[in-house]
Amino acid sequence: MGLFDSLKRDKQTEPKTVKPEVQETYEEDDQIDIEEVEIVEREVAPAIEDSRDVKPIKSYAEKAPVKRAVGQTKVMAIINQKGGVGKSTTAINLSAALGEMGKQVLLVDLDPQGNSSSGLGIEKSKVEHCVYDVLLNEVPVEDVIIPDVCEGLDLIPATINLAGAEVELVAEMARENRLKDAVGSMRGKYDYIFIDCPPSLGLLTVNALVAADKLLIPIQCEFYALEGVTKLLDSMKRVKTRLNPTLDIFGVLLTMYDGRTTLSRQVVEEVQRYFGKTVFNTLIPRTVKLSEAPSFGLPITQYDPTGKGSQSYNNLAKEVINRG
Repeated sequence: MGLFDSLKRDKQTEPKTVKPEVQETYEEDDQIDIEEVEIVEREVAPAIEDSRDVKPIKSYAEKAPVKRAVGQTKVMAIINQKGGVGKSTTAINLSAALGEMGKQVLLVDLDPQGNSSSGLGIEKSKVEHCVYDVLLNEVPVEDVIIPDVCEGLDLIPATINLAGAEVELVAEMARENRLKDAVGSMRGKYDYIFIDCPPSLGLLTVNALVAADKLLIPIQCEFYALEGVTKLLDSMKRVKTRLNPTLDIFGVLLTMYDGRTTLSRQVVEEVQRYFGKTVFNTLIPRTVKLSEAPSFGLPITQYDPTGKGSQSYNNLAKEVINRG
């Protein structure tokens, strides 16, 4: 018999104490004199304003002219089936850092939560079309792109409508190629196209795997870091065999690193041993500023330009460029 069973038995055998009902009575002399009641007026605190820098939603036709030649487009899916590992944080800040270095970047928010969209200051309730309409309503991708959300950075936003896409795509023809066809039309117009994937291995993620040339895998420096990554690699191999022969790992990024803990250092060593040279040298630290920046609708390079988080993502952007 377990500990909790004995506790339940003891609880059942305890005698119950019944409180006697007390009937409150009031005499005529107990009447409250309303004139003697003191009324205290208190000031109501003002409503907290939204701290996010909400950006105006422009059309693709209003995009600022590109003053240089764009190189060969590289399409990367930022992916990990585990949630809370820093996918959206990496998508926003790496894209912004590359944009500030003179690159043309398109960020595709493929997560129904829309964190990349709100993290860049986009008010999702004001978005007329999102990536859902590209996948299922055959809306041209140019009609969905929000240009110049940051320097050199355009965005295909996501709204809550995307939550139903997993079910609706099941009955569609060529369902795995919907995103590939849309992203393919943008090749030659951007240096990098990043896809922020949902934390699952459903049809949305499969679309990202088919559309991408390479994978960028963020891994949190925690105990369960490698749990589930093997399933992701199995999915990648199946997609590579049947749908996208060029798919491969571009890099593995270690996030939420805390150099003060032995655990973080051990995870770094284990990931480097498992993935080898594909692991980026840059470690993304766990900082308060990185957590605060999305609530202001700004990438870390604008919110805290001189901080550790900003320096880390700038270093990561340089690594991405050097890897070609």
